[in-house]
Amino acid sequence: MKLDGRRTSSNVDDRRGRSAGKIGGISLGGIIIAAIIYFTTGDLNKSLSSLSTQQVSSNTEQVAYQGTPEEEALATFTSQILAGTEDVWTKIFKENGLQYKAPKLVLFTGSVQSGCGGATSSSGPFYCSADQTVYIDLSFFMSMKKQFGTAGDFAYAYVIAHEVGHHVQYLLGTLSDAHNEMSRSSKTESNRISVRLELQADFYAGVWAHNDNKMFGSLEEGDVDEGLAIAAKIGDDYLQEKAYGRSQPETFNHGTSAQRSRWLKKGIQCGDIKQGDTFSPAYNKL
Repeated sequence: MKLDGRRTSSNVDDRRGRSAGKIGGISLGGIIIAAIIYFTTGDLNKSLSSLSTQQVSSNTEQVAYQGTPEEEALATFTSQILAGTEDVWTKIFKENGLQYKAPKLVLFTGSVQSGCGGATSSSGPFYCSADQTVYIDLSFFMSMKKQFGTAGDFAYAYVIAHEVGHHVQYLLGTLSDAHNEMSRSSKTESNRISVRLELQADFYAGVWAHNDNKMFGSLEEGDVDEGLAIAAKIGDDYLQEKAYGRSQPETFNHGTSAQRSRWLKKGIQCGDIKQGDTFSPAYNKL
């Protein structure tokens, strides 16, 4: 991606090097990684709040932190991509008679306390609607190549834009409507609603990429292929088959590799938020 001269966001809260305290009575790493294999559930508001009723102590003392050159470059990159989402979504919302309120983004190392509860790096990047904040440990990006066999700046940007896509869903009321429906549904149907949410967030990531490129000329040759490659590696079917040797479609909560790639590609190609309805089509047509 071409980001030279691009602004950074003022909505980044750098908490790297700070301790989030201990989460009493549970091992978040073991619990979360089972539910969020390699990636994100999108919104941890419900899943984390139910894990523990014990108070999480937090050390908010400022600690000087200096990452490796690679990590510092990723921190700058993340801030630039967040700024790009701010510019794009502000424009799109305005064109539709709405006002965009940008999310915060927290950089952390190891563990973090969010408005949705405590989390560790093993949860991957996530969005919390309770505090309208995206949380990212940059080590996730640095391990993507090892875990997925693919990486690159647009792949990283896709991850950030996907989480911001959940924030767009929050602002539009889609996230709360979906979660209310999930609370009244069977486990299988709840998973299907989650898939619809995730595919729409993938589509919104594509919409951002289309419009960011239109505004700033940010995409380079190979970027789109890079994004589609990582989307294919985070499909539920791919991850389950890699981890367990088989897939269980009734447990899918993010969508298949083909679905995730298809909706990301659609967003990149059209750039039109109005074409991202993942809730009306029959489930087997997604």
